[in-house]
Amino acid sequence: MADLRVGLIGLGMMGRHHARVVRETSGVELVAVADPVGDAHGVAGPLPLLGGVDQLVAAGIDMAVCAVPTALHEEVGLALAEAGVHTLIEKPIAHSVEAGERLVEAFTSRGLVGAVGHVERYNPALQSLRVRMANGDLGEIYQIATRRQGPFPARIADVGVVKDLATHDIDLTAWLAQSHYVGLNAQTTTRSGREHEDMIAVTGRLADGTITNHLVNWLSPMKERVTVVTGERGAFVADTLTADLTFHGNGVIDTEWESVANFRGVSEGDVVRYAIPKPEPLRTEHECFRDAVLGLADRIVSLEQGLATLRTAEWALASAREAGTPGVDARELVTR
Repeated sequence: MADLRVGLIGLGMMGRHHARVVRETSGVELVAVADPVGDAHGVAGPLPLLGGVDQLVAAGIDMAVCAVPTALHEEVGLALAEAGVHTLIEKPIAHSVEAGERLVEAFTSRGLVGAVGHVERYNPALQSLRVRMANGDLGEIYQIATRRQGPFPARIADVGVVKDLATHDIDLTAWLAQSHYVGLNAQTTTRSGREHEDMIAVTGRLADGTITNHLVNWLSPMKERVTVVTGERGAFVADTLTADLTFHGNGVIDTEWESVANFRGVSEGDVVRYAIPKPEPLRTEHECFRDAVLGLADRIVSLEQGLATLRTAEWALASAREAGTPGVDARELVTR
């Protein structure tokens, strides 16, 4: 079978990584690249640099990667759908819920595969954690808490920290729990002098009763990407920077030390760091997208799932805007 012909539009920081991974992935061939702004990272290589999505489609592609700025996701995505091209759109799905809904309709109505690049789902630590949770290793799940902090990324100009970073945590939390948000409160602040928020704290509840907590900012000098899942048998800690997964089990040995034993809660048990395979998440994402286009497997983040994540992100922003306003339900401020 001939390799699927792939086009890439958007040759910025993420675009160059997509180009590298497509070139390393079997069953696909990068045949066209486009960016009206230019090719600062030398992504094109031997390929001609095209000016836009129409030229990309004219190159005769089977599937595409859309890595343009968020504000252009709708325009580029709709053009690719109209041309009958299966497309992986970088996260978030779009700049607004309404735009996301139009993208979902455009791809669904044509029977095309549309995916959103929530690459954190494919992190080896979270992949392993998802399997262990599904197997009941933790028993009942009580809480999922995430921390995503680090310095300001100069590459981001058109959205704030919620749509750029917190969407990762919203998506992975719902995916790990296989549930959805039914309650949410948030606080944001802007300290960098930009128009968009650069820090958010979110507390929420999922439909299955799991409580959630997300701390996200790009104001910290330390880089941290941590997910902690606590349940009746202990807690998992996934570090997605190192792709390490650690299990902290509840204690099963009686404590004889009286001053410690007076506390009758959970005690510390065994701590295990798992040895797991660590493929590159972006490569796994591309393999899953390829397999979906070929009809071999369905392991992508669908456009519908990406839209649900965007709705929750908008809900968090609305909650922060209306914090302290009596009688206001932030959910009603978000297009459903």
